[in-house]
Amino acid sequence: MKELTYFYLNGCPFCRAADRMLKELETEHPEFSKIPIKKIEERENATLAERYDYYYVPCFWIGNQKLHEGAASKEKLRAVLDKAISA
Repeated sequence: MKELTYFYLNGCPFCRAADRMLKELETEHPEFSKIPIKKIEERENATLAERYDYYYVPCFWIGNQKLHEGAASKEKLRAVLDKAISA
């Protein structure tokens, strides 16, 4: 299992939707709640965010591998969580 890095913006409707779907997935699949997720607000951590190659939030990474960028569906987020579990 690997830690996810999750870039988001306060006030972003796509990030709020991603947060809601992540909670739903953790409820449906309790093993997902064990995945460490490092949430990073992009504006508050601009120097760190600039080290990653992405344009849209929400954006999910494992190490240097980008798993998802931009508006997400529940299925796409499940794939991100599955990847973190199996890594």
